[in-house]
Amino acid sequence: MEQPNELLNLKVSPSPIYKKVSIVIPVYNEQRTIQTVIDVVRSAQIAGLEKEIILVDDCSKDGTREKLQQLNCPDVKVIFHKNNTGKGGALHSGFKAATGDIIIVQDADLEYDPHEYELLLNPFLHFKADVVYGSRYLKSGLRQVPRFWHTFFNKLFSMFSNMMTNIYLTDVQTCYKVFNRKVLEEVGWHLESNRFGFDPEFTAKIAKKKYKIMEVPVSYYPRSRVAGKHMDFKSELEAVWVAIKYSLFK
Repeated sequence: MEQPNELLNLKVSPSPIYKKVSIVIPVYNEQRTIQTVIDVVRSAQIAGLEKEIILVDDCSKDGTREKLQQLNCPDVKVIFHKNNTGKGGALHSGFKAATGDIIIVQDADLEYDPHEYELLLNPFLHFKADVVYGSRYLKSGLRQVPRFWHTFFNKLFSMFSNMMTNIYLTDVQTCYKVFNRKVLEEVGWHLESNRFGFDPEFTAKIAKKKYKIMEVPVSYYPRSRVAGKHMDFKSELEAVWVAIKYSLFK
């Protein structure tokens, strides 16, 4: 079997199991980046697989919603929320609309590079993975130097989540969570957490199901709070409670 670093050199090829990839993008107040994200996702290569793009506007207030209403892309489906439900709520809507055999969660803020989709898909096609996390902290991924405290608390939360779930992940709160249709139907359709509780709830539930979970290194280009980053200390506390709740009590 190939060594983990050789995964980077594998090419996506047609699969008898996987035919379509659904890319679900929660969107909230991303007027500055949304068109670029759409363009990059549309151009991203996933050789041999059909691509489905689903955007969920979570009641944006900055002009994003109006941009999406005027979008003229027949290959992009847009869902509009009447009320703001948070990242988790937007993903719930996107998951219900997804028809793909593999689902990729993509943020709308350009912190993660859609041109790395094939890297995320390789474990499904070559190693029979059920779930893949794109880690910002594995060594071989290109990254812009992040802020210390943001990285520290991300790693601290990952350690805490690992203690709760008894699996070892280097980046629980990564945007890039990718999973097959079986996981979508058994877990994705039944998630309860809105906002940023999605990450720890999803992680706790896939750990209990004992799916084959893999990580790959991904590039990361962090933005500042001034540039629109939504995660804050209150959200971190919410994530801690959700990790406890779904690891120990549900």
